[in-house]
Amino acid sequence: MHRVTSIKSAADWNAAQVIDRVVLDADDRNRRRIVLTGEKGTELLLDFEKPVSLRDGDGLVLDNGAIVAVVGAPERLVEICAHGVESVRLAWHLGNRHTDVQIVGEHLRIRRDHVLEDMLRGLGALLIPLEAAFDPESPAPGKEHDHGHDHG
Repeated sequence: MHRVTSIKSAADWNAAQVIDRVVLDADDRNRRRIVLTGEKGTELLLDFEKPVSLRDGDGLVLDNGAIVAVVGAPERLVEICAHGVESVRLAWHLGNRHTDVQIVGEHLRIRRDHVLEDMLRGLGALLIPLEAAFDPESPAPGKEHDHGHDHG
């Protein structure tokens, strides 16, 4: 079994170095320690001191210098279309509900959720269902959300 020694972002490695790939949904790409098996059978151990957020397109550098590509598994998402201040208002409502959000150009993406979708439509958003890799924004360093409170 190979050990992951580092992670390179998509722009920092060459596809010719890839020996295998792992396909993971957004939840499985946020780990501190996990044993993974690539599509070609490569076994690897990701074991870091703190949790890491792997992005679709990252490269896992192994102890032998080879790279295993990280591929985001397609998930059921909805793209939220609004412009200007309306996008900000919708993002605020999603954040207030502690919803994972991905920013793609001028649009937002969330996992399919009929309650949130009804709320967003009620706020005037145009929603487009799709299946794609989900890469939600990571929490700001030191700002992981672990405090307890409710929103009444």
